[in-house]
Amino acid sequence: MRTMAFKVNYNQQRMERDRAKAAKKEAKLREQEAELMRRRNGISAEDEPAASPGGEKQAGETSNGTP
Repeated sequence: MRTMAFKVNYNQQRMERDRAKAAKKEAKLREQEAELMRRRNGISAEDEPAASPGGEKQAGETSNGTP
């Protein structure tokens, strides 16, 4: 019969799981609050200008970037 090096500490394991769960919940709450503030300030993810990949020209632009 093999003996364990240490007795299993179920309370410690439960506290670690609860700590990880609370940290994940807090991070999600902070992200939701940040999104709410962005919406309240009138800035949404769709409104932010995105750089076109590869420097592609949009319709009507010349080589120097002016229409």
